[in-house]
Amino acid sequence: MHSLKDIQLKCNKQFIVNFDGGELSSDGGLLMMNEFLHILGFEKLLKASFKTNGPASFCIHKDDENLLQMLCQIFGAYYEDNCADELRHDPVLSAVLGKAALASQPTLSRFFNRMDDDTLRQFDDILRQLRRKIYSIKMPESVLFDIDTTLLPTYGKQEGGGFNYHYQAHGYHPVLCYDGLTGDLLRAQLRDGTDYCSKGAAAFMEPLIAEYRENYPSIQLYARGDSGFATPELYGLFEDNDVKYAIRLKINSTLLKLAQDGDEALAGATRFNMIDYAVTYGEFFYQASSWRAPRRVVFKIEKPYNQMTHMYTFIVTNMEELGHWQVIDYYCNRGRMENFIGEGKQGFDFGAVSSRSKTVNANRLQLHALAYSIFNWFRRLALPGHMCKSLVDTVRLKLLKIATKVVHSGRYVKFKLCSSCPYKEEVYETFRNIWDLAVQLE
Repeated sequence: MHSLKDIQLKCNKQFIVNFDGGELSSDGGLLMMNEFLHILGFEKLLKASFKTNGPASFCIHKDDENLLQMLCQIFGAYYEDNCADELRHDPVLSAVLGKAALASQPTLSRFFNRMDDDTLRQFDDILRQLRRKIYSIKMPESVLFDIDTTLLPTYGKQEGGGFNYHYQAHGYHPVLCYDGLTGDLLRAQLRDGTDYCSKGAAAFMEPLIAEYRENYPSIQLYARGDSGFATPELYGLFEDNDVKYAIRLKINSTLLKLAQDGDEALAGATRFNMIDYAVTYGEFFYQASSWRAPRRVVFKIEKPYNQMTHMYTFIVTNMEELGHWQVIDYYCNRGRMENFIGEGKQGFDFGAVSSRSKTVNANRLQLHALAYSIFNWFRRLALPGHMCKSLVDTVRLKLLKIATKVVHSGRYVKFKLCSSCPYKEEVYETFRNIWDLAVQLE
């Protein structure tokens, strides 16, 4: 027998289905993210530092509230604006944001369309202020600038989209700078798809280096980059600001001639054994026509297993304290950068650049980059030790996607998390770690 509320299943007459379960949500773990943001003073920071220039002063959903809603959606893997319509009455998100209903998709789309170059500067300022709070908890001894680019696909006639020869695809070609030691995203900038890697690289890094030199003079700065960033402007910027760097050089006939002794030594060492792997290292000083002075170049020549050809790696560096193989090893460790970029694109949807306007898309990238940064700090500072290196999808599955029932009483709002959750102790430990953070609030 069926009623408007109850459905009796035919597979088992004892099974009754209805929608009287109360206010339920699958995102109970977002309460931990909200607590972390509160400890950082994030809501107060947004109110003071973020506002679009559109005529939105009379709107029900303010700019800072819309930004916080989008961050919460990204934390929960609800990347698209359309997700807001399905989440409008989610009890956890509504409680976290202090609203009876969330902003709808049209409201969020208008919010993004109001963004301009001024909001881009505001995103930079918010990230700088948050970084200062994070460093007040624990000041790092050193920071490693890992610079790289990636491709964000575009479709149709999107402003700034173009064919990138390296990726053999149409899209944007943003430049990113991470801290290679912690995975923190320090800066991101959207660029035209046709821009080469090194275009504007020195201008991109200059404000970041200035921030560290002004606010954190005790931190030793390091930098790495592939051959796409081998420009004299970048070398000069690093040298003038005492940044230890290692950047790969493209192979040319002059470099091969200067490394000829190492090449001959490797050929001699493998003359009677052309099967096994072999390698040799060396260095020389080299000055290209566009360089202001000779610089140290370290090289590595390899004979791969079961091959007769030689492979060459040339690194320009000012790290005089390191030996040949140490410089090469230091550079090769930048492979972690690909993991950071991959998590940003897959776990935080950096590719959500769906607007026709390049400026709006640049702001969208900054928003998703901010979500990545906040989550990386949360993972590093708040999660239990055995989870602090977990990927975002793992953390979502284990700690954020927890079934929750919301119960309202006269004095409290109780969030009753799933009693069969296998990660109860991790949730309790995360809250304790958040409360133990000694953040210097201004």
